[in-house]
Amino acid sequence: MNDYLAGLTTEAINPDTLSIDECTTEQMVQLMNQQDALVPAAVAQEIPQIAKAVDILHQRLSHGGKMFYIGAGTSGRLGVLDASECPPTFGTDPSLVQGYIAGGDTALRNAVEGCEDNLEEGMSLIDSIGVTNKDVVIGISASGSARFVIGALTRAKELGVTTIAVCNNKGSKIEPIADVAITPVVGPEVISGSTRLKAGTAQKLVLNMLTTCTMVKLGKTYNNLMVDLKASNLKLVDRSVRIIMRATGVDAATASAALEKASMNCKLAIMMVKTGLEASEAEQALTQHDGRLKHAIHAQMSS
Repeated sequence: MNDYLAGLTTEAINPDTLSIDECTTEQMVQLMNQQDALVPAAVAQEIPQIAKAVDILHQRLSHGGKMFYIGAGTSGRLGVLDASECPPTFGTDPSLVQGYIAGGDTALRNAVEGCEDNLEEGMSLIDSIGVTNKDVVIGISASGSARFVIGALTRAKELGVTTIAVCNNKGSKIEPIADVAITPVVGPEVISGSTRLKAGTAQKLVLNMLTTCTMVKLGKTYNNLMVDLKASNLKLVDRSVRIIMRATGVDAATASAALEKASMNCKLAIMMVKTGLEASEAEQALTQHDGRLKHAIHAQMSS
């Protein structure tokens, strides 16, 4: 028996769910809901570390860096999910936020056993995807012991890369190789050891904060509106029109016309409506302010 694993909070037996197999369906669901309700408080304890990580990400991405999620199993899938949502949500280049899972893309749908134990594969991944010291590598592991993730962070550190760990146990193996360790301890799982449950939920909340807050700081929103979305389907076109309406106060017809003139660029359309500039002038103004819509509008209005 592995004493390290046996001592992890995420591997412990939950005393509150011992008889879950004797519960009615409603009782079972209530038990899970009660346990899930503990997760936000655990994440709240890590806010100082999360904020530190966001500031690092903002600084690196502002100067040409990228962020890389590395994980195994559920942790890896969550990283890939969060990375894949950044381009449609914030209009980012797909290379800016990347997610990798032990076992490769096949492991997104099928369990690829043993891959998380391969330290060398984790190390070689960092070299193969071109990580540099301008970037940030974020290792995600509920137990903090996935050798694939440890290998990736170890190699990143050798290259002078800033490293962040997201883990659900204090004092884990991953912490010493992380510049910032985010460790929401959610306690024993409803089903012993099934870290796709509370641990996975906590990880998802943390990753939401890392990318969303970083993108806000990069100027990817206007107030709380996601103005850098790509209007690539009917739903997103409709959403863009509504965002333009909310940001500017114009009616739907005016918003739709502005979106068309802006070549379906929601942020550009808002800039045009708010300032009266033509598309080329509005685009130039946005470029001068690094795409920060609010700054560009204020500068235009005060000139």
